[in-house]
Amino acid sequence: MENLFLTKVDLDTMQCSPSSLIGQSWFLLTAGTPEDYNMMTAGWGAIGEIWAVPTLHCFVRTNRYTLEFLEKYDTFTASFFDPGYKPMLSYCGSHSGRDVNKLEHTNLRPAILDGGVAFAQARRVMICKKMYIGDMQKEGFVDPAVYEKFYAEDNPMHREVIGEIVSYYERLY
Repeated sequence: MENLFLTKVDLDTMQCSPSSLIGQSWFLLTAGTPEDYNMMTAGWGAIGEIWAVPTLHCFVRTNRYTLEFLEKYDTFTASFFDPGYKPMLSYCGSHSGRDVNKLEHTNLRPAILDGGVAFAQARRVMICKKMYIGDMQKEGFVDPAVYEKFYAEDNPMHREVIGEIVSYYERLY
């Protein structure tokens, strides 16, 4: 595992749009230990506050391999990258860790940060402590068209994972 050249900073100093950071740039959601982890690309989520702490809300389809690690372990990370890493993120989002070793097919270099697995190339990293996991329900959709668009017969529902952001790091240029 490699050292990260990131600096721990106060989350309130984050100088970017959370909506753009998640929805346009995407991130690697990683759970596990240095010996047993998996990561996937995520493009849905939210940064906010609930239960009096800063939180990261992630949405993971129930058939994703990474969900097994999110359920098993208490800590997970969100690693955000500069735009040039989009092809690598695309690969990690379209291939399962059940079937391929993503490290062999990307230039990702894992590194330990506050006990979580992050990546040396990341621009920003959030270390999160799992607080809640729950399934989205078909009955909860106010607009049936949203359900139909994202959850056709062959698309499993998402499970929401909420983590307290216990530390935040940035690469300071």
